[in-house]
Amino acid sequence: MRIHLKTLGCRLNEAELETWSRDFQALGHELTQELNEAELVVVNTCAVTGEAVRKSRKLIRRTQRNNPTAKLVVSGCYASLDPADSSGIDLIVNNQDKDQLVEIATKQLDLHAMPQMATEPGENSLLARGRQRAFIKVQDGCRYRCTFCVITLARGEERSRPASEIVDEINKLHASGLQEVVLTGVHIGGYGSDIGSSLFQLIQTILKETTVPRIRLGSVEPWDLPENFWSLFENRRLMPHLHLPLQSGADSVLRRMARRCSTADFRQLIEQARQRVPNFCVTTDIIVGFPGETDDEWQQTLTFVEQMGFSHLHIFSYSPRPGTKAAELPEHIDRERQKQRSQALHALGQQLKQANQQANLGEEFPVLVEGKAEAKEKGEAIWSGYTPNFLRVAVQAPTGLALENTIQQVQLKALSDTGDYILATLL
Repeated sequence: MRIHLKTLGCRLNEAELETWSRDFQALGHELTQELNEAELVVVNTCAVTGEAVRKSRKLIRRTQRNNPTAKLVVSGCYASLDPADSSGIDLIVNNQDKDQLVEIATKQLDLHAMPQMATEPGENSLLARGRQRAFIKVQDGCRYRCTFCVITLARGEERSRPASEIVDEINKLHASGLQEVVLTGVHIGGYGSDIGSSLFQLIQTILKETTVPRIRLGSVEPWDLPENFWSLFENRRLMPHLHLPLQSGADSVLRRMARRCSTADFRQLIEQARQRVPNFCVTTDIIVGFPGETDDEWQQTLTFVEQMGFSHLHIFSYSPRPGTKAAELPEHIDRERQKQRSQALHALGQQLKQANQQANLGEEFPVLVEGKAEAKEKGEAIWSGYTPNFLRVAVQAPTGLALENTIQQVQLKALSDTGDYILATLL
């Protein structure tokens, strides 16, 4: 059966989609990038914001309109919380059951595959799609209840995968050619809380029992990192980059959000990281216009963000999510003020990004080359990739070299005209 997979939202959704792709292929099914060719379509939805809900509904409707004969399976946070209209959907798989989605769909939709196809060798589906990194789901669910977050309602309690299972998945992906994995989950800092382990122990095990060249971490809550955490980065296979969600630079707003980290705690954490880990990169999330956010609190956020020197910001305008405590708070910020604050933060974020890029010029890094960006004159080609500290680079190299999915030593030379990436030369 030809199967088309589509996802919205977080890296965890992406990790789940990649797992489904491997499981479907193992049963002999064929993946297709073309929606209109598919006999089965699987959509992994998102509900983190009101906009994500709108996009999820739109994607489902577009799928039904463009391929009305295909069987449609829908999962993810939107599908688990409150899908407004399930008409035309053949199967809804709640988040609690999505690890068994392929098995459930096979049984309930009577999916047939030719068994011999499952034993035929084939290129890894990620590499076939031009992807050189894989997202590895290590856990699901969250024990915390930040007042703005609906995902804990959709994902449920924390559930950790056994380390041996994670190691096996990484080793198989590496054997198929993948060079980089990203550990992800709803609350990966809470990994092991239900099985007597920890994220620190998991990373130690992965570093010991795998040989994949590059390991990254997905978003980690700042209060989850133990004192000895930075020692893990002495192994250069663990990339010097963390996404640590701040959400606000005002302690009063953080308290209304029920966050467990003050700005002083956050500052100390970043200072430790930069002292212990060379070329360390920190990215973060900021919510704009949380209920009751005053002009003074917003200015505190701008000031703190500038002081921290984040290399990239993920900026979200607050939207009330039914069932969360924040939705019941008074003094919601109007859309116009949210827009103005968001624009100011985007401008600051761009300044910080370019300052971080400038600070790295002249440095040499190993870059995972992900693909050819464009051809140039005079016998040169441009390849794109990322440094260990998550700087996007465009690498100049002679034409004829097959660099895709290889790790190459480069030197960072200059910012691009747009400031979106750094020009580098092959060493």
